[in-house]
Amino acid sequence: MGLFSYRAMDADGRIVHGQIEALNPVDLELRLRRLRLDLVHGTPRSTGSNWASGRIPQRDLIQFFFHLEQLVRAGIPILEVLADLRDSIDQPRLREIVATLIESIEGGRTLSQAMAEHPRLFDRVLVSLVRAGETSGNLPEVLADITETMKWEDELRAQTRRLMIYPAIISVVLVVVIAVLMIVVVPDLTRFFQGIGQPIPLGLQLVAGLSAVLRAHWPLFVAVPIALLIGTRFALRHHPGMRLRADAGKLALPIAGEVLRKLMLSRFARVFAMMYGSGIPVIDCIRASEGVVGNEAMRASLARAGNLIAEGQNVAAAFQSAGLFPPLVIRMLRVGEGTGALDTALASVSYFYHRDVRDAIARAQAMIEPALTLVMGGIMLAIALSVIGPVYDMLGRLKL
Repeated sequence: MGLFSYRAMDADGRIVHGQIEALNPVDLELRLRRLRLDLVHGTPRSTGSNWASGRIPQRDLIQFFFHLEQLVRAGIPILEVLADLRDSIDQPRLREIVATLIESIEGGRTLSQAMAEHPRLFDRVLVSLVRAGETSGNLPEVLADITETMKWEDELRAQTRRLMIYPAIISVVLVVVIAVLMIVVVPDLTRFFQGIGQPIPLGLQLVAGLSAVLRAHWPLFVAVPIALLIGTRFALRHHPGMRLRADAGKLALPIAGEVLRKLMLSRFARVFAMMYGSGIPVIDCIRASEGVVGNEAMRASLARAGNLIAEGQNVAAAFQSAGLFPPLVIRMLRVGEGTGALDTALASVSYFYHRDVRDAIARAQAMIEPALTLVMGGIMLAIALSVIGPVYDMLGRLKL
């Protein structure tokens, strides 16, 4: 099945553009007709080159699962649910995927099997949860848990973005101010001193030398960081050993590393609890949950814990041996495992870490603004003393 770019007309006579998977042009026309679109022109495209343009926002995916859960809970058959969602979704790519889900289910597949055909949108954990909900008959509860987890992760991402906005703005402003001073102000000031026959102070000489190097080799100063960034991303993507060392280095950072570790463990515990509560075996829960942490070093620790559990150790002892959780959390897991409420204990662990991460981000946000203000003020003061100070000294000598 290939990806086609199409131009079609909707029921109101408006021309719409998009991409959709189809076997051939005839299948493309049939699929668009199910979307209540009349094909005008269709062209086969390369599958890999169009996924980026068809990216689905997280908020749209959250709304999809929320409405899916509400309609399934109301007892509406899954095909009718998906048909209603297909007709009400505004996001073009998501609407096309829902249409393919309908076709797959009509062909005899289950909802989880249909979702598994779109791994870029529905990952392995999500598919496993939906399959467990279908098997146990608790699909509405599983869909509700998926929706809440997506909302929680979206909230954390929003908090992290808010934390990074101020440093990003300050950094851009600082770079622009320094560039203007070094490229425009310092050379003019140096020529001014030379024009009036005054000796150039040592501080200004140093800044002027740096300015001359910057003006002469500015393409190098721009190209080298970009090349390093691209090279690092390429190496991390294609070299597992380097990616493992880089991820381990992130966890070893003084303050950010601890917050990052808690965030990953919170996400893992939440997904683990949700899968275990849905009736998925412990080993399968760990294997499927390893991917949600997004860190190779943490994933290796989880894999070690999974191997220990497969060898016969209980969950608490395996996590303790792998060094994943502190003693307090291990005690909570041991109690939950002993009482048969491991999913509840894991949910408590997730809440415990989530609260710590949220408080840590709030504290960092409160501290980072004054800290960056002081750093920016110090840098600007040093530049001002090097640039403006000699002018005041010269004016003082002229008055004498």
